[in-house]
Amino acid sequence: MNDNSMSIPHLIANASLVVQLVLLLLVAASLLSWVVIFQRSFALSRAQKSHEQFENTFWSGVDLNDLYRDIPADDARRGAENIFQSGFREFHRLAPKTQRADTVLEGVQRSMRVAWSREENRLTQHLVFLATVASASPYIGLFGTVWGIMGSFQSLSMAQQATLATVAPWIAEALIATAMGLLAAIPAVIFYNRLSSQATRLLGQYEDFAEEFYAILHRNLQGRDATTR
Repeated sequence: MNDNSMSIPHLIANASLVVQLVLLLLVAASLLSWVVIFQRSFALSRAQKSHEQFENTFWSGVDLNDLYRDIPADDARRGAENIFQSGFREFHRLAPKTQRADTVLEGVQRSMRVAWSREENRLTQHLVFLATVASASPYIGLFGTVWGIMGSFQSLSMAQQATLATVAPWIAEALIATAMGLLAAIPAVIFYNRLSSQATRLLGQYEDFAEEFYAILHRNLQGRDATTR
């Protein structure tokens, strides 16, 4: 048997059409998952830095009205900035119209909850693709493995003499399919867990900020009510 005939490129080039399609699908899934991994890693890193900067500014004693005016337009704001602006805008809309503090606070809380939900969708974007690759790739690779093993049995049934050379290419391409399935799945599993954890931690920080900002507005309304009595 020629050593070159058992090289991985040669085995892939001479594999059955089904196994080649399986390998092509797994390679595409692996490449796309790495694109998602890098894109989401950079996005979450930027979101964490942006949140830390905004919180430092927020707790520095800056006037909230000035902070509200300094926040960029709707398409540029992110994270806690978005939550703050949504809640503060609703506060200014409702506070002059009613003396009922609970009505104002319910509106503020509802507005911040909607903003938080949008941030959740943004931070977890495309992570479901990583989860799909992580869970499906081993089974897709296993399908290629089973197909390769079936091919080896068929070649044995048609061969006059059973030799290793008869079944080795089929078994080798079956194992390549298994390896490719694991190669696509393992990074997807690792980074899905890591990125999901980062997103969950950042969303928790957003939620903590929303609660603290809600408490500030609640105290402001209590002070307003005390002065109007």
